[in-house]
Amino acid sequence: MPDHSLTVRKLFERSLRAATAPGVVAEWGRAGGERWRTVIGAASLTPQRIEISADTWFDLASLTKPLVTTTLALLAFRSGALRPSTRVGEVVREVRGSDVGDLEVEGLLSHSSGLPGWLPLYSLAEGDGRLLPARLAGVALESAPGEQVIYSCVGFVILGLMLAEIGGERLDSMFRREVLRPLQLEDELGFHSETKTHSLCHGATEATVEHRLTAELGLDPRWLPAMTPGEPDDGNARFLGGVAGNAGLFGTARGVGSLSSEFLPGGGSLLFAEEAEAATSRRSRGLEQARGWGWQLASTPGCSAGEALSEGAFGHTGFTGVSVWCDPVTRGVFVLLTNRNHPAQRENDLHPLRRRFHALAAKSLGPHTG
Repeated sequence: MPDHSLTVRKLFERSLRAATAPGVVAEWGRAGGERWRTVIGAASLTPQRIEISADTWFDLASLTKPLVTTTLALLAFRSGALRPSTRVGEVVREVRGSDVGDLEVEGLLSHSSGLPGWLPLYSLAEGDGRLLPARLAGVALESAPGEQVIYSCVGFVILGLMLAEIGGERLDSMFRREVLRPLQLEDELGFHSETKTHSLCHGATEATVEHRLTAELGLDPRWLPAMTPGEPDDGNARFLGGVAGNAGLFGTARGVGSLSSEFLPGGGSLLFAEEAEAATSRRSRGLEQARGWGWQLASTPGCSAGEALSEGAFGHTGFTGVSVWCDPVTRGVFVLLTNRNHPAQRENDLHPLRRRFHALAAKSLGPHTG
């Protein structure tokens, strides 16, 4: 069989020469089977060059949504602490009586709640996290719940607040105890506090994109938290102490692939089969984007999956240049981690690179006999 891992490496060599990102770690394979990996480039360019490695931790940005928030929501459903029909106001008392308070968990998880895609919550709360729940009550919906899919970081911040409230602890400690420890992934995934003992990909030195977006909304960007090594690129996550339902997770390609595999048909050692199916089934029927709970489905027009993956594949991307896709037909898991925002935030389109990676890497799997 041709050495497809060499072909994948050549793809990323060309990509790095084109300055797509300083470094790449890609890992792929069939869940429970052989894995291939490409490691190339730099974890840091400034203040000094540091080579990347398979053990390098990346800022996983919005991969936090399905890996942390969706997983913890499923466990909360299992225990009865939360239901898909639970309304925000039943848990967060400050939003009771508002449109936000009437939203259901189901809509938040599937991005069909009608909430705006992004808001500088640090500006709304004037830099004081204690004010955030009350300020969320004043957020206006952009559409009626269930009317359309609006990919919403705000919705997942709210989910993170709800999970922390019902659990009586921070999201990071809950995630470590209920997910990482049972899966033995504490050395592979974690929030910023865990990165102190790990090799870390450097990110942007200034939050130029968020500063611009905040100013465009007519809000005061001076509340935007400063960028600090080991803190997430996402300003709202930094505002919330580096731990939020939308962003804040760091980790390795191994960790991302292992946890994502829990959502394949049949579940894993943590998730039950019916929980995995519930999260990766289409929850946005009749709407253009195909969304599960937290996950995007490959049948969404223009998504980063590409034609090499089946329409039932599920995955997610992150602003820092990261992605993961899982194909239930082949049980293939494809993780691509880059540090495209180092040393400065960029908005270059990585979807063509992701699709090409999936097409080449899928050939490594060979015929599926399961």
